[in-house]
Amino acid sequence: MSDKVLIIEDEPTLARLVTYNLSQEGYETEVVGNGAEGLHRAIHETYAVIFLDIMLPGMNGFEVLQKLRQNGVKTPVIILTARNAEDEVVQGLKLGADDYITKPFGVAELLARTSAVLRRSRNEESQPAKSANGERMIALGELQIYPDKYEVFVNGQWITLRPKEFEVLLYLAERPGIVVTRDDLMNVVWGFDYIGGQRTVDVHVSSLRKKLELNQQTVQIESIRGVGYKLYVNRQASSSGR
Repeated sequence: MSDKVLIIEDEPTLARLVTYNLSQEGYETEVVGNGAEGLHRAIHETYAVIFLDIMLPGMNGFEVLQKLRQNGVKTPVIILTARNAEDEVVQGLKLGADDYITKPFGVAELLARTSAVLRRSRNEESQPAKSANGERMIALGELQIYPDKYEVFVNGQWITLRPKEFEVLLYLAERPGIVVTRDDLMNVVWGFDYIGGQRTVDVHVSSLRKKLELNQQTVQIESIRGVGYKLYVNRQASSSGR
């Protein structure tokens, strides 16, 4: 059975472009031209991924996304936004979007982002497991994290991390492919009453990133400008001989 995709887009030309190219790749597509109907379908039917335009008649894309998440709909959402509209990207990610595509976009980007979002939603990048002696473990690419012991290994070699670096890594690793805001990291790792600024988060992520990159390339931490960070498994690096 093919993956069913919902496209909420009121611009006919763009809707046809997305529909045609996804259909060529074997996706089953449905197109809706307004936010209210798109919200109704997304709540009452099952889709593998939703493409959501921001500028929609009646109910805009932000309202649709917010109501989807409030209703417990966890279907991955890719927002479609105008070129260089950073404020739209930031707001969409904060409301729970999984990725975004800026208009105009190419077919290769459309297909690549769709495939990546689907992989993340199926938890192919995160493999919660247990070690041979039954300890809790998170496996991501070449990386193994033992939450109960505050230990991290890459290719079987122990990596020295400071406690806060470990806690930042653990929080990101438990949410692979999901954008985590600086505020979330600050509150979870340092606590609500911490008087330091968000620069503290950036410094720890920078240090953590350097330690990981010295030892492996499959797990990477991406900066999302104006929002926070996202940890993901770079499949291409993994398959290129590492």
